[in-house]
Amino acid sequence: MARSAHYLAIDLGSSSGRVILGSLTDDRLVLSEIHRFPNGPVCLPDGLHWDVLRLWDEVKQGITIAAGKHPGGITSIGVDSWGVDYALLDPMGVLIGNPYHYRDSQTNGMMDKVFRRVPREEIFAQTGIQFLQINTLYQLFSMVSNHPQMLQSARSFLMIPDLFNYWLTGQMASELTASTTTQFYNPGNRNWAYSLLESLNIPITIFPEVVQPGTVLGRLVPAVANDTSAKQVPVITTVSHDTAAAVAAVPGREPHFAWISSGTWSIMGTEVATPVINAQALALNLTNEGGVSGTWRLCKNIMGLWLVQECKRTWAAQGEEFTYDTITRLATQAKPFQAIIDPDSAEFLLPGDMPERIRVYCQRTGQTVPQTKGEIVRCALESIALKYRWVLEKLEALLGYRLEPLYIVGGGSKNILLNQLVANATERVIMIGPTEATATGNIMMQAIALGQFANIYEARDVVRRSFAMQTYEPTDRSGWKEAYGRLLDLEMKEKYA
Repeated sequence: MARSAHYLAIDLGSSSGRVILGSLTDDRLVLSEIHRFPNGPVCLPDGLHWDVLRLWDEVKQGITIAAGKHPGGITSIGVDSWGVDYALLDPMGVLIGNPYHYRDSQTNGMMDKVFRRVPREEIFAQTGIQFLQINTLYQLFSMVSNHPQMLQSARSFLMIPDLFNYWLTGQMASELTASTTTQFYNPGNRNWAYSLLESLNIPITIFPEVVQPGTVLGRLVPAVANDTSAKQVPVITTVSHDTAAAVAAVPGREPHFAWISSGTWSIMGTEVATPVINAQALALNLTNEGGVSGTWRLCKNIMGLWLVQECKRTWAAQGEEFTYDTITRLATQAKPFQAIIDPDSAEFLLPGDMPERIRVYCQRTGQTVPQTKGEIVRCALESIALKYRWVLEKLEALLGYRLEPLYIVGGGSKNILLNQLVANATERVIMIGPTEATATGNIMMQAIALGQFANIYEARDVVRRSFAMQTYEPTDRSGWKEAYGRLLDLEMKEKYA
């Protein structure tokens, strides 16, 4: 007889949150969205923050709804979220202020200040993590520089998913996949990079034990169990970083497949048995983040559909509301390859008038300036696809073998135009799905933790059986070689500007 269970995934994304029930037998997974709610930055006089108290209320609402719809009982609960951001708690376990948002300007200039204390090469040797202004390391050093009193009053540091796990169970721990996004976890020592932290005057006593994905942390505290009518079900430190959860759901069987977790950010990479920490990986600014079943994700962050999201938000603020389907249709109709941008240019990182920033970038680099909305979005999507090609080529050169096929998972995989552009740009077969990859990976790791599956490979077989896979093949190679050359020229000019 098939075993069945009902797992609850609390999936907190940087633009929205979802509470999803996964009903799982040995052969199939069925997802039901229980509760969805918006998320985003809140601007206060001191900068951009996350409203974690509202998110906590939404999480409890989701658990309450799930408990009401499934009176037979929830098997377990797991939380995943975006990486790099964190919370500080005082000696009583009380939150010290709302956590900062990674797009806040507090980290402006902090990387150079850190490098004056600890060389870039040494940081990479200790952590294997790519250098991004948003990394927790530079957020915390900003705290050392600008708000030392907050650090001095802190007793505990928790990443965002760990904070919600603490509120659910009363237990503090830091899950591996989230911990590795900080750029102060040492994969060689399998612990925090204490010497690096001490060099930057960051107190090392605030960091909790690092636990593996799939650790049973505890049960719902009585207050939450009573408020939600969910009983004291187990809470599991699942794959807590949303990218790691999405990758856990990639249904790849091939020995050397590549993947893209497509959303606000795009993260592109492959799974490796051990971290790749060498001069070439440093030069390419690649990252080694913790994965499932002892694997590591050798990958790179790419500015993804954030570019389109900000265009849509800007136009809405100007009184023109468009659906994503309409925006994509306009881009499909636009002339290809009018202009190319480097999606990872720093001028695209912060919130603002993205259409104008794209136009200014194209004008500054001597290209045809896109004018219509379709031209602007087409420029963004083609540029994202070309950046995927760049990352894919660098990964293959570093590893010495071809990565194929390329799986695209996550909400961004619903963008049909981008999927086809990626197939054309990379000259690879593209496999799509599942869309709710983070929730799926979250649920699968809960099932592994409770013994329903022996390992991630069994779980991935179930994912493949549960979701219809779409395939995209290259259909038009014309223009891509020349466009890719333009991207390389742009990167070279930016590097030596």
